Amino acid sequence: MAKPFLKQKAIELRRAGQSYSQIRRQLGVSKGTLSAWLEGMLLSPERIVELRDRSGVRIERYRETRRRNREDILRAIYDQERSKIFPLSPREEFLCGLFLYWGEGGKRVKGSFYLSNTDYRMMRFFVRWTRETLKVPLRKIVVRLHVYSDMNIEREQDFWSHALDIPIPRFRKPYVKGSTLTGLSYKNGFGHGTCNVIVNDAMLSKRILMGIRSIADTFGNSGPVA
Repeated sequence: MAKPFLKQKAIELRRAGQSYSQIRRQLGVSKGTLSAWLEGMLLSPERIVELRDRSGVRIERYRETRRRNREDILRAIYDQERSKIFPLSPREEFLCGLFLYWGEGGKRVKGSFYLSNTDYRMMRFFVRWTRETLKVPLRKIVVRLHVYSDMNIEREQDFWSHALDIPIPRFRKPYVKGSTLTGLSYKNGFGHGTCNVIVNDAMLSKRILMGIRSIADTFGNSGPVA
């Protein structure tokens, strides 16, 4: 008994310019049934364009909602983890620096130790670690940049000087590569060149390397990881 009513309702909705999807959601009938009922009832080209535009807007709104939800989740996790990590004790900050140097620091230069990276945040921490945790005086620290030939050297030195809070007189003459930044196919992270922070302190270099070795030996002798 409901079929004639549903068919008539489907025809009315179609005449009102609704799409198959809209009608199906309201009446709960199959696509095949709807196709049989509405055979020959085509929408105008203008209405089809209008429906497509609306669909695009809905899709974009859905994507934006998903993006915001994802950002909200990440922000909540970020805040939670930050509250767990900070504030760092002096011992914890010292260990952070050791592990950073173990992974990224130079191990070959005698009489000094250094770190090279393109990430100003990492380099800023390294400078903080040397100045505040290790109590290295500024006179023992020098900076050298590796830049591309199409970079503005003065501007990049100003950037790193501000990022690291190290005055320009502590910067050595930069190494200029023959290649260009614009010629790179992968540019992420290279926008300001590579920064090298060198600390001239032979005894401190030995302490750092031996501290790293003690960590490596301790974990290396603990047996295989299950």
